[in-house]
This record gives sequence, structure tokens and C-alpha cells, in this order.
Amino acid sequence: MEQERPQIITPWDLDGTLGENYVPDYIHEMAQDVLTHYEFQANGLEVITTKADKGGLIWKMETDQGPKSLKILHRRPSRSWFSLGAQEYLVKEKQARVPEIIRTKTGELAVEKGEKLWFVAEWIEPLFQVTKDLEGAKQLCHAIGEFHQLSKGYVPPDRAETASRIYRWPKTYQKIVKKMTWFKNIANLYPELAASQLILQVIDRFEAQAIDALQRLEQSSYHEMSAKGNEAWGLAHQDYGWSNGQMGPNGMWIIDLDGVAYDLPIRDLQKLITGTMDDLGGWDISWVKEMMTAYHEAHPIDDQLYELLLIDLSLPNLFYKNAKELVYDPELVMNQEFETMINRIVAIDETKWPVIEELKAFRVGGSE
Repeated sequence: MEQERPQIITPWDLDGTLGENYVPDYIHEMAQDVLTHYEFQANGLEVITTKADKGGLIWKMETDQGPKSLKILHRRPSRSWFSLGAQEYLVKEKQARVPEIIRTKTGELAVEKGEKLWFVAEWIEPLFQVTKDLEGAKQLCHAIGEFHQLSKGYVPPDRAETASRIYRWPKTYQKIVKKMTWFKNIANLYPELAASQLILQVIDRFEAQAIDALQRLEQSSYHEMSAKGNEAWGLAHQDYGWSNGQMGPNGMWIIDLDGVAYDLPIRDLQKLITGTMDDLGGWDISWVKEMMTAYHEAHPIDDQLYELLLIDLSLPNLFYKNAKELVYDPELVMNQEFETMINRIVAIDETKWPVIEELKAFRVGGSE
């Protein structure tokens, strides 16, 4: 008789129609099996969040050893071993405020099932988001600076692939430049769509910004900096913001480390500043300076790193992040709502350049 093949976890809701907390029965069954690998007894599983389009999931569990999380990592196991090793390193070697991983009965960091890694961690409580004001932004910046400092020296376990973005900066910039041509071509192909004419009006400005940033990157100290290697720089979170940096026992905690990778650390800071300016509806020089200073207090920004931060801020990050969706389904995406969003991004961009210019004379932690 042919042996039954093990079930593989696949995305279960690609179009978002099943409800945010829907979980297939076979995954519930897998969860019960995974929990037999642990010493504690779980009293129930509460779905906290799903990545149903990727095959990921987080439950909260009440157990006889206190509240814990059970998580399915949606990435391939070799990549997930990298992030789990990082989480273990930060807790055990650096006493960082990240959730501690609970080992299995046999001492493993995770259980592999359905071609995914499952792991259990302490559920930190209480955790709450800091206020969405300048003080909250400074707390977030200081916390990620501390994270970057503590993560230096991490060496992944043998079974993990090495996840590094340190050497990919030029390719990332080149991709953004290339996509500007794609956006222009698509807008020309669909002139009848609501947002097409606006895209054609503004694309040259954003393309010029991307080309200029790429040229400045190549002329900067980037290659010298990246040559220092992965362990010297440590890890960037890659998805850091108000939900993944939260206030808890003894200070700020950083959670959801699944996407960590070696990187030049100010990539996280650039994303946080850019996202915060988007939330504000325009660039504010006092906010940017204070966010940089708060970060600098935990992870010093030298002149080379500062130059790279200004270059990264100069990319059309906000436009690219929001416009890249049009490549997949132009007729669905390029509607009136999309046009309104692009107009908003253009208005925000107008406020960005006086701030970038003023930052050129700014020295973090020093005099201007």
C-alpha cells in the first residue's frame, strides 16, 4: 500500500475572503501534534494574527507554565533557522528584550512540520504600543539602535542559510531605477485608467531621485563599509515599526523577528523615519533630528553611516513602496483612490527636500 505523503502547509486564503482568523482544520491538527513535543500543557489556542497568503500564523496559548505564543514561520526552514538562532542569541548571549524561545523536550528550538518551522516563545505581557507622537518615535528609534548594537557578532547555526542584505544595496537601488521605466510603460499602455496621466506627470521626478541616489551610493563609503562583513554590522529587523517595538516589562521590547537579516543598520532607521513622515503627512525637521539623535544614543552614527542614511532617505521610498503594486494588476490598482494616494505622496515629497538639505549640515550628537 502506498504510504500517505505528509501534508505541506500552503497559503490558504490568497484573495482574503475567508476571514482574518480562519485557520484550516489540517493546521489545527498539526498544532496539536506539535504541542506534544513540549513539556507544558496548553489549555487552548487563540488566533492572534495570520499570514494566510503566505502560510504563517501566531496563536496565544494559556498553559500550565504561563502564557506563550505558538508560531508557524512562513519562510523556508533554512531561512527560519537563521532568525530563530538570532532570537536565541539575543536572549541568551545579550540579554536583549526579545521573547525567549521555549525548547522542546529534546532541546530543539523548533519543530519542523508541513515543511515549515513551528516554535514556542514566552508571551510578554503587558505589552503596549508607545504613543504616536515624537516621544514615542524617539523610544522606537532608541530601541532599534539598542537592538542593532546587541546583534553584532551573531553567527547562525550550521543548518541555517545566511540571510544578508549588506551586499545587495546597489542591486536594490538599481531595481528601483528599473521599475520607474516599468511604471512609465504601464501608464502609457493604459492611458484610459484614472491614475495613468498622473503617473506620467510625476514619474520623471522620482526616476531622477532614484538615479541620483544610486550614483551617490556608488561614490560613497558603501563598498568599504560592506567589506567589514556580516558579523561586524549585525542584524536589521527589516519590518520595524509601532507594532514590532512595544513597551513592556523593564523597557522597550522588540518582537516578530522572523525577517531579521544581516544589514547596514540604518536601513531600519530610514524606514522608520520615512513611515513616520508619511503618518505626519509631511516632513518635519525637528522630528527627524530627534529621531536620529535617539537612535545615535544607543547605536552611534558615524560620518560614513550618516552619509549612507541621507542617501537612503533620498530614494523615492514612499512612492516606490506604494506604486510597485501597479505592476501586478494595473487595471485593478490604477483607480481614483490610487490617484489620490499618489497626489498625497507627491505633496509629501515636496516637503522632504528642504529637510534633506538641512540635514546635510546636521551632525548627530554634535554641533551643526
